[in-house]
Amino acid sequence: MSTYTLYGRPGSGSVAVQIALEELGASYERVWVGGAEADAAAFRALNPTGRVPALGLPDGSVMFESAAILIHLSLAHPGVGLAPAAGTPAHARFLQWIVFLSANLYDAALRTYYSDRYSTLGNDGADAVRQRAAEDYLRDLQLIAAHLGPYVLGADYSLADGYLHMLAGWYPGERAELHRRVPALAAHAALVDARPAVAKTLADNAE
Repeated sequence: MSTYTLYGRPGSGSVAVQIALEELGASYERVWVGGAEADAAAFRALNPTGRVPALGLPDGSVMFESAAILIHLSLAHPGVGLAPAAGTPAHARFLQWIVFLSANLYDAALRTYYSDRYSTLGNDGADAVRQRAAEDYLRDLQLIAAHLGPYVLGADYSLADGYLHMLAGWYPGERAELHRRVPALAAHAALVDARPAVAKTLADNAE
């Protein structure tokens, strides 16, 4: 029996959670949420936001919000070494960057790809929203890149790195151009791409 159930869609925010589960060596079942109204309604019965990812926990409850899920998994599996010990200064930085990524980069991605939803003018205002989102996206990528060493927390990989890798991969435009402008992200991407858990997750999402 699976310990966790991951509800997601290919290439969506569930990627970071799936990477985390693979990195932790956790037992889980991956469930793709279909786009049909019946599938969406069934998913909303589990997660009232209707958005992926959501994670079924061992006790049968379901939680949502990718940042919250990653923090929970790091605390539920403290011995694996994919997050600093709770209560330490290093853990404070881990929480800082997880929340920063969620509140800023994830938000910029949503404003980029769903611009009409963020304008009172709908499609007529989408271009202005999209342009501002792209500017914010790049600014925040540059901000976190300036603190990479080579990982988010310095020398040690953590669950925050899979989250950054996913969000940086959503940046609009050519990946090579982004890496030219932000070389630290290129080095980070190469390190994270080389991890077996990441390769396995990306292959699963590409099928």
